[in-house]
Amino acid sequence: MNDVSAKPVPALSLRPRLLALIGQILDKGDGASLPVDARLSELGMSSIKMVNLMLAVEGEFDLTIPQNEITPDTFRSVTSIEAMLGRLLALKP
Repeated sequence: MNDVSAKPVPALSLRPRLLALIGQILDKGDGASLPVDARLSELGMSSIKMVNLMLAVEGEFDLTIPQNEITPDTFRSVTSIEAMLGRLLALKP
């Protein structure tokens, strides 16, 4: 029998890809030096850049972000986005 229960996705495996996306959108190289708990708005993330980030996250991780996840709290920091990605990717078949 196959175990079809949702398995958590380790946030650390998502981080380099997510930092690279954020770094590219903020024109900060690979994003590796970005503080993961800092508010993205304080790092220069405008509302237009945030929309670009949401689209980039969907493309990079091959998922659709549900409407209920598109909130300021979800996209507050690298850490909060990682948490959302972990939830969504754990539900993917």
